[in-house]
Amino acid sequence: MKLSPRLAVLLAALAVTACAPQTSGNTSSDKDDKTGTLRVWLFQEVGNKPKEKVVDSVVAAFEKEHEGTKVDVEYIPVETRAQRVKAAFNDPRSAPDVMEYGNTDTAGYVKDGGLLDVTEEFGSWSEAKDTDPTARQSVTVDGKVYGAPFYVGVRALYYRTDVFEDLGLEVPKTMAELATTAREIRAAEPELYGLVVGGAYTYGAMPFVWAGGGEIATGKGGSYTSAIDSAAARKGIKEYTSLFSDDNCPAAKCAGMGGNDTITAFAAGKAGMAIGGDFSHAAVEAGKVKGKYAVVPLPGTKAGSIAPAFAGGNNIGVLKSTSHRTLAVELMERLASKQTQASMFEAMGFLPTFGDVREKAAKEEPFVKPFVRTLAAGTKFVPASPAWSEIDSSLVLPTMFQEVISGKKDVAAASADAAKKMNDAFGSAG
Repeated sequence: MKLSPRLAVLLAALAVTACAPQTSGNTSSDKDDKTGTLRVWLFQEVGNKPKEKVVDSVVAAFEKEHEGTKVDVEYIPVETRAQRVKAAFNDPRSAPDVMEYGNTDTAGYVKDGGLLDVTEEFGSWSEAKDTDPTARQSVTVDGKVYGAPFYVGVRALYYRTDVFEDLGLEVPKTMAELATTAREIRAAEPELYGLVVGGAYTYGAMPFVWAGGGEIATGKGGSYTSAIDSAAARKGIKEYTSLFSDDNCPAAKCAGMGGNDTITAFAAGKAGMAIGGDFSHAAVEAGKVKGKYAVVPLPGTKAGSIAPAFAGGNNIGVLKSTSHRTLAVELMERLASKQTQASMFEAMGFLPTFGDVREKAAKEEPFVKPFVRTLAAGTKFVPASPAWSEIDSSLVLPTMFQEVISGKKDVAAASADAAKKMNDAFGSAG
């Protein structure tokens, strides 16, 4: 991986030797072994090799500094994480010591008793003071810290500059123009999807709901009520699901797609547009469309507006069942450190969670600008409830979208059923 000169200087400046973290006795294991094998689960990305290269470097340095310690890293599919993590919580023998997890999973994993409280260690970690407040909130439940932020991610509109130029198209300035432009591309180039969309792509769909004033749920303090069946939400659902048609992205091919599938299609040159994250950049750069695409914020309902994006991102946490607490917490800090995040930005396009690192690194790459603009325009998050893990893992929202796309139910019926399932989950969570 070739680093730009200025970023290479930044990495050198950020390189620090981690201090052995302080510990507190809230692990479920009575062991704190200082040698042995540490198991790590990280998410498998589209185009995972650059990520592996960064992680391998961190692991090699960690093993060198800790004689008798080995780190075993496994990359797991995001789509099956719920089943894997649930099994790990139920059987500590199969569990990793350290794992990457989505920021939407924090509250649920804490309720399940799977994540280690690292409040004391995080507080004494010298780099923690520079963590973005929003990112810090993503690892915090009831005032306690359960991990370290790894990266923050938002989505924007990727589009093919060559296709737009050939067809004389303007970049859409509203969601209505987005749909019209998608259909113009499909009509002129039938082998392309206009805007590739996915029925299982929740966070690609939600900006359509949010842009019109809809919400997933309303409430606070862990008590929520679904709002996915409100009039505003239904309008957004209708706008999104109308894109699953032969004149844009045929339902037979697109209804089952998730976010990674849509980016894979775009990177392979099969679509004129796609909704992808800053974290999708490396995969697109590695595809057939390299040098033939650009990115702008996803437009809102009015010209000049930006559709609210999901404030996504991932964290690194330690499992409560670890028998290597001290080592596991230190490895967590290494994986989430400024140096590693700067390297991950260079390798994968992941936006750092440290304000100073993000500011310096973003100057290196123009592609970051539309994502930073999207963040500045205002983002949305999922309900901060333990119920969200159940709602997400049971595919309540993808099922709703797919029922509409297939014609099995209309928007009103599908959203009403989804709202009931969500409320049942919220009620069970307390």
